[in-house]
Amino acid sequence: MSAELNIEEIRKDFPILDAKVYGKRLVYLDNGATSQKPVQVLETLDNYYKEYNSNVHRGVHLLSQVATEAYEAARKKVASFINAKHDHEVIFTRGTTESINLVASSFGKLALKKGDEVLISAMEHHSNIVPWQMICEDKEAVLKVIPMNTNGELLMDEFASLLTDKVKIVSVTYISNSLGTINPVKEIINQAHAKNIPVLLDVAQAIQHVPIDVQELDVDFIAFSGHKIYGPTGIGVLYGKEEWLNKMPPYQGGGDMIKTVTFAKTIYNDLPYKFEAGTPDVAGAIGLSAAIDYVNNLGLENIQQAEHELLKYAMKKLSEVDGLRFIGNAKEHASLVSFLVRDIHPFDTGDILDKQGIAVRTGHHCTQPVMDFFGIPGTVRASFAFYNTKEEVDLLAAGIEKAVMMLS
Repeated sequence: MSAELNIEEIRKDFPILDAKVYGKRLVYLDNGATSQKPVQVLETLDNYYKEYNSNVHRGVHLLSQVATEAYEAARKKVASFINAKHDHEVIFTRGTTESINLVASSFGKLALKKGDEVLISAMEHHSNIVPWQMICEDKEAVLKVIPMNTNGELLMDEFASLLTDKVKIVSVTYISNSLGTINPVKEIINQAHAKNIPVLLDVAQAIQHVPIDVQELDVDFIAFSGHKIYGPTGIGVLYGKEEWLNKMPPYQGGGDMIKTVTFAKTIYNDLPYKFEAGTPDVAGAIGLSAAIDYVNNLGLENIQQAEHELLKYAMKKLSEVDGLRFIGNAKEHASLVSFLVRDIHPFDTGDILDKQGIAVRTGHHCTQPVMDFFGIPGTVRASFAFYNTKEEVDLLAAGIEKAVMMLS
């Protein structure tokens, strides 16, 4: 049973929300790009650097032992949060982009050959397109795309017909970062697995909004970034089923991913260290652990409810703005809105909103094929978090109306 969050009290945990932009109090509606950080995360990072900053795994001194314990505790925290079967199925990376690159490179070397196919969707972020293009070019494989309709929903009949024996992996986003579409990922996984095809989910826009249970989904890989879920930048997660991670070759070589090294041969380390070459982002992992604690304390179900109510209010309020049209009208929709106003360029709308202290994202959102599909240069995107308020939505609507008045 969800409980109503005390948003005004919660906002006190986020110092940046009191910042001034051009003399006006910040209205931060760019959470899809990065979320703000609560003091609990900031203090954890500060404490690490002030009290036990050290490298991990190889030091016998006390600081290294304390840092190692905290780093590995963070791995356990992430594994529990996504309900991984084993802690060693959690690999720390720099973010979603590196996680997907790791799978594309390593799985591609393992499983792709000439004429094989990789299947992605028409609404993918560039980070789930370009790595697959690169490995397909290298292996002479073919990249295929699941089409979508003008509401921004995947055509599942087309997906079924594309799912041939040539497909070696399906890699799709759970929630579109530019349209807000929530994809039917369970159905995608079930259909793929019926043909023994593994699935990677980009959950960068989902991990902070909806529960992710990798065992219930039976997904083979997921990728996400810490900074999307109120943690630090520069830390990310790749989850992979143990059987796949054991089969895949290392992505990078260096320290910590080895057991023994000679000039003749190197024997690689066990999971998860096989995929964690070099000094990791120790502080980032510990900060991500604190962020997960924060989310767990509020309750993801409560966060979902608050964001759903805010989305409903925003859709109603913005639909009253004359000349505004939404880009992406999927039935299953996350807490972001992408829109254009009349024939005003999104950059111009965003610039005028910025001068009013309102931070939104403008442009193609690293989904240029999506914008090409709709025949537009980009959109204005307002993406919400649980700490946003209806008053901020009112300011957004008024700001858009001001932009219309100035630019029409």
